[in-house]
Formats: sequence, structure tokens, C-alpha cells
Amino acid sequence: MRRLLFRGVDIVDGSGAPRYRGDVVVADGRIAEIAGPGVISGADRVIDGENLVLAPGFIDMHAHSDLHLLTEPGHFAKLSQGVTTEVIGQDGLSYAPIDEPTLALVRRQIAGWNGNPTDLDFSWRSVADYLDRLDRGITPNAAYLVPQGTLRLLVVGPEQRPATADEIARMRELLARGLSEGAVGMSSGLTYTPGMYADTGELAALCEVVAQYGGFYAPHHRSYGAGALAAYAEMIELARTTGCAVHLTHATLNFGENRGRAPELLAMIDAALADGCDISLDTYPYLPGSTTLSALLPSWAHSGGPEAALARLADPAERARIALDVDVNGSDGCHGVTVDWETIQIGGVGNPELNFAAGRRITELAAAQGIPPVEVFFDLLRRDQLATTILQHVGHEENVRAIMRHPRHMGGSDAILVGARPHPRAWGTFPRYLGHYVRELGVLGLEDCVHHLTGRPAWRLRLRERGLIRVGYAADLVLFDPATIADTATFDDPKRQAHGIVHVLVNGEFALDDGAPTGRLAGRALRLDPARKETR
Repeated sequence: MRRLLFRGVDIVDGSGAPRYRGDVVVADGRIAEIAGPGVISGADRVIDGENLVLAPGFIDMHAHSDLHLLTEPGHFAKLSQGVTTEVIGQDGLSYAPIDEPTLALVRRQIAGWNGNPTDLDFSWRSVADYLDRLDRGITPNAAYLVPQGTLRLLVVGPEQRPATADEIARMRELLARGLSEGAVGMSSGLTYTPGMYADTGELAALCEVVAQYGGFYAPHHRSYGAGALAAYAEMIELARTTGCAVHLTHATLNFGENRGRAPELLAMIDAALADGCDISLDTYPYLPGSTTLSALLPSWAHSGGPEAALARLADPAERARIALDVDVNGSDGCHGVTVDWETIQIGGVGNPELNFAAGRRITELAAAQGIPPVEVFFDLLRRDQLATTILQHVGHEENVRAIMRHPRHMGGSDAILVGARPHPRAWGTFPRYLGHYVRELGVLGLEDCVHHLTGRPAWRLRLRERGLIRVGYAADLVLFDPATIADTATFDDPKRQAHGIVHVLVNGEFALDDGAPTGRLAGRALRLDPARKETR
């Protein structure tokens, strides 16, 4: 059994407790010993940790790596940030459970999130099959959420209508099977079709199943703009009525309507916590958001699936109706507000002929072509077959800082990894928390911030023996320099490795060694055990 010794490190153990100087030994994939500095001797490799911090590996509570883990298992964008576990299956749309017709719809609809690789074997169908595929070799660990929108596609289809009682019963069965196979909960994307077609009663029926299995519900709720607080209230009420733990995913307050309103959201959460509800939330430490360009379409325009949406975009009368919603009435796809085209920047495209658009604003493209911005919108959607990703510059710094201070807050990148110009959070989220918001601004203390990124997410996930530096715990660890850790990814150059991350271990194996990837695929799928109500 080989022994690795981190000698004289500042241990920030993930609990929020003050740091302390010590030695840590890793052996057989686990933390074998913790002692005062200089006490431990005898190791196959010794790493001098003077002036460095040893912390648990960071847990990304909101990741869009569902296919990237399979197509790029080295996963350097996240590894280089110190991420050792990701939660995938987000925003109500992913690839398990699935059947052949639904898979075709999902691949088309979320190509902007994950790409649509033609050389990937999509032969899995169940949650168990997908988790087994991950176990063949990935760099970080991964936990999976059953996507509610995919359940609806499987049972109801892509049409905009209420689910029948029999259909809800069938979705409950599929959800229970996914949870019994190891999924840690359920996600929704309630500004995306078809998830947004579900009413509160349908969601409650599903949340009851999640609660029975000891999982949690991670909703992307119905609006982050107009009506955002009412949308949050609907999700919190689900926790009250069903007893389900609710994790508010990328819990932001954007658009002009919500400037300075974070205290109202936090008061709502605190009141629910005081009443015994189990509520938590995650955010990314940036102002702009990121999604697909097609997400801005009104929900009615998506009814019937991607082909139906493209047919509407080719129909002059339907285009006029869409233009009225996005430019005048306010599109529910744009969170109930009219689209400010100046805030919409193209992130990536699927069609190489459209590469010229990456990094440019819709208004810039419109001015260059001498046409209204909405016509650029239509043209990109049609030529790119709905695969275009965007950055949406609509955030408020005061809201970001207030929300990240909350004691139930955790870190989530919400990172889209495909495209030429992705959001820099794909490469910078976790170092940005520790560099910009801890060292430079002092919004959080170091120990508190590490708790937000490690121990607290591990608690939410019911992770057994992860998320803390404790003897016997899995050796998911990151060694970093608190004086230099920083994100270097920018909106103009978003694929840049962060500074200050020295070593990353996943299950005791070096994934990043002296800042360089090792190629070791020591990660695995983390599965909820419903009988024990813990994840292992």
C-alpha cells in the first residue's frame, strides 16, 4: 500500500471550522492519518505543503457535463478548478431514462448544452445503465438527477397540455425506478419545454416520490425575471406540502425588475427554514447567465418538439407572432420580459458556417447586416437547428453577493462546455469564489467559502464519507495556494486554466499533479442508497 504524505499543510477541512496546520496521509484511496506537523514519517511520496491549503475536493452542484464526461473523460475544465464531484442531469433534460424516440428529441433540444456527438454510443436506456457507463472511466465523481422534462417527454410527449392521472402515475413509476437505481433526486427546467408544461400539482406528485427515497428536488423554476419571487415561492411551497428537500438551482435574481431584491428572496427562504422546510441553493459567482438561444422563444413555439419549432420559424405568420412576444409582450422563455438584444451574446454554434457569430452581440450582428435584431435571432435559430448557445448579460452584483452569503448556499458552475466562446464559469467558477470573492473582496472567509463548496454540498447529497477531511473519508482533495488562486478565464478568452491549483486527488489518485493532468480516470458514479438514505 503506497502512502502519500501532505506535510505541513494548512488544513481547511470543509466543516467551516478554523484552519489548522498538520500532516495528512493518503493510502488506498482514503485519508489514512491526520496529525500535527512533523509527527508522521514514512511515506512513498512527500509533498511539502508550506503556505498551501489542503481542502476537500470541490463539489459542483450544477453541472452540464452529461455527455462531456463520456466524450472528454479527462474533463480538464473542471479538474483544473479542483472539482472532484459534479451533479448532472440538470434543468429537467438529460439522457436517462430514455427510449429511442425521446432520445432523438432530447439530443436535438439540448445540443446547445452538451453538443450532439454522432460518434457516441447512446445505447444506455435506464439510469442504472447510464451510471454504469460513467463507471467505465471518468475523472471526477458524478451524481445524477432524474430529469422531469425527460420523464414528461417519455410519457406525455412534447405537446403543451396537462398530464392525465394515468400519465402522472407512470411518471412516478419511472422516477421511483431511477431513484432506486441510484439517482440522488430530480431536476426540472420550468422555463424549458416540456417541463414548463407541468402544473404545480404534477410537480408535487413527483416530489412526493423524491421525498420517499430520501433525494432532493433541484428546480430551475418558472422565472428569474418578472415574477421571480412568485416562482421561488411556488418551489418553496412544494417543500412545505410534500416534505421534499428542495435545492434552488442557480438561485439568481436577474433583469432590471429584480435589482436589489435578494433580501426578499433570502427572507422567504429563512421563513421556510424556520417552519422546518429543507431548503438549500446554489449560485455561480458571475453576473451573466448562459443558456440556448432557442430558450428565448415563447413556450407555445416549442410545442410538438424541435421540428415543430423549426417549422414555425419558417412560417411568416408564426414568425410575426413570435416577434410580438419576444419584442413587445414579453416571452415566458425570457422569464416574462421582453428580450433586450444588446444583452444577448452568442457563445457557440453547432453549424461551422456560423462561427463568425461566436462572441458577438445580437445587436452587433444586426447592425452589420442592416436588419432588425429579431431577424438575426430567427436566422441563427434556423441555420443552426436550435443548437446556438448564448450569454445573457442581465445580472446584479449586489444580488450575487447577498445570496452567496446565505448559510444554505453552495457553489454550482452551471457550465456549458461546448462552443467556441462558452461562459468563463466553465473554467473559473471555483477559483473565482476563492480568489475574487474571498481574498480580494472579503465577501466570505476562506473557511466559510470552502464549506460552501465542499462539506455543505456533501450534506445536501447525503454523501457518505466525502466532503470533509476526516480519517477514513475518501481522498477527494485539492491543494491550492490561497495567495494566488484565481480564475483567468474571461468572456473574450474563456478556456484558460485557473491559477493556484497545485494538486487534485480523486479517490486517492492524482488527477492533477503539479498543475498538469495525469490522465487517470479514478472517478465513479455516486449512487443514492434509498434503504440507508445516503449516497455512496
